Amino acid sequence: MRILVWLTEGTWEACVDAARDFPGADITLLHVVDVGTEAALSGSAGLLGRLAGADPAELLAGAERRLFEAARAKLGRDAGTLTLRGRPDHEVVTACADADVLVLARDGEQSRLGPRSLGRAARFVVDHAPCRVMLVWPAAPPRLDSLP
Repeated sequence: MRILVWLTEGTWEACVDAARDFPGADITLLHVVDVGTEAALSGSAGLLGRLAGADPAELLAGAERRLFEAARAKLGRDAGTLTLRGRPDHEVVTACADADVLVLARDGEQSRLGPRSLGRAARFVVDHAPCRVMLVWPAAPPRLDSLP
């Protein structure tokens, strides 16, 4: 079984925890660098200000390397990695072509149950993934009485 785990800042831990429920599976950790983030960091004074001589590509690569290292450590076993650049929603759907299961986390409103618990990118991926999808809460789910 091929498991693809979409790692995003703030929710990756729950996805890695869920991937551990597939012992013996071939796991690939996926991170997508949004081209908008790269553009915001580019130039001598990008939207995020001067970076004191730091190369934006190196900053992103270093952060991604640390993310993969932390995810592998939490997983407790080796896993492949895949880095893509582009629009995250489209890149994740494309990466699912060879996966049996995609693991991703809810990235929207976390205080109550309902459709707003999915952000725009996660909603697109859930609606378009060409494989089974395991959708996890990044923390404890809200209580049933939080239904709208």
